[in-house]
Amino acid sequence: MIEMIEPTTLIILGLVAFLAGFIDAVAGGGGMLTVPALLSLGLPPHIALGTNKLAATFASSTAAWTYYRKQLFSPHFWQLSFIATLVGAIGGTLIVDIISTEWLEKALPLIILAAAGYTIWHPQPKGEQRQLPTDDQKLKKKQWLQGGILGFYDGVAGPGTGAFWTVSSMALYRLDILLASGLAKAMNFTSNITSLITFAILGHINVALGLTMGVCLMMGAYIGAHSAIRFGAKFIRPVFVTVVVILAGKLAWQAWF
Repeated sequence: MIEMIEPTTLIILGLVAFLAGFIDAVAGGGGMLTVPALLSLGLPPHIALGTNKLAATFASSTAAWTYYRKQLFSPHFWQLSFIATLVGAIGGTLIVDIISTEWLEKALPLIILAAAGYTIWHPQPKGEQRQLPTDDQKLKKKQWLQGGILGFYDGVAGPGTGAFWTVSSMALYRLDILLASGLAKAMNFTSNITSLITFAILGHINVALGLTMGVCLMMGAYIGAHSAIRFGAKFIRPVFVTVVVILAGKLAWQAWF
């Protein structure tokens, strides 16, 4: 429990959570910092993942609300993505209680490196032109596929989900990175809260520790979201690429060596 954790450790966890919240709001991938931090306390993997969901929900809700207020996300337009993400997150969280995730640990570095490579070479829309894609049957299929897969992944593991949402949205819908980030935060919140409820039912959460880290994540997310909106793609792009490359290297080292 949180009472048994030394004050110095709590301060370090708080700083890690604040940084993770900032990174998550800007580029996604904050969970790559918080999950290892929780595991370093000796928490069982399922408890670490469930506790991280509680903390991450604070950050994703803050970032999603900020993007919505700035009119960078339309809930009505993306309603099918909401449903698909919710269904995927429930399925993933139930599956993680049954299967081993060792295969995912080895594949994840390659996936993140691919995301980084795409972001580096993907041509950005010129100027500040931000347009939603055409609402047709193709869009609906993409929403179901993207939401289901990423919702499922967030339920199974979670770290990097925001980054995957950002880069896949740019690829699928030709959104600029700011609109893609707004969509990523809203969908990340959807899968976070859904997975959180499922983890809570399964009893895989340290509530006190999750709430403590959640407050720090929320503060970092607030500053990160406003920084991203103020400075736009010129600010988001290098942060995103830097984060995914570092995280890919970290994961590769842990999984393969």
